[in-house]
Amino acid sequence: QVHLVESGGGLVQAGGSLRLSCAASGSIFSINTMGWYRQAPGKQRELVAAITSGGRLNYADSVKGRFTISRDNAKNTVYLQMNSLKPEDTAIYYCSEGHLTYSGSYLPDYWGQGTQVTVSS
Repeated sequence: QVHLVESGGGLVQAGGSLRLSCAASGSIFSINTMGWYRQAPGKQRELVAAITSGGRLNYADSVKGRFTISRDNAKNTVYLQMNSLKPEDTAIYYCSEGHLTYSGSYLPDYWGQGTQVTVSS
C-alpha cells in the first residue's frame, strides 16, 4: 500500500520561503510521476507542480519562477521549494503519486494527508 507523508508546512510572512517534503513508501517510487497540489478555502484543488521519473517538470503559471519541485529517488522523497511566497499561496498542500496518461497529462493515484501553508501579509 502506498503511503505519502508531507512535512514542512507552516506560517511564513509574505516574501519568505518554505520547503515541503513528501516521503513515499510502498511503491516503486523511481518510476512514478510525483506532483504537488494545493487547495485553498472555497477553491478547487489545483496542480502546483509535477516531476516525472525522467525529471521532466511542469508548473502552474502562478508559481513559475518561485517554486521548484525536485526528487531524490534514493530517499523516496519529493520536495517543493517555495520562494517569494504570497498570501494567495495560502492553502493545504498535498503530495501525490501517479502516472502520465497517453496524452501526457498527469493523473494522481495516491494522496498524502496534506500540510497547511499560511502566508501572512
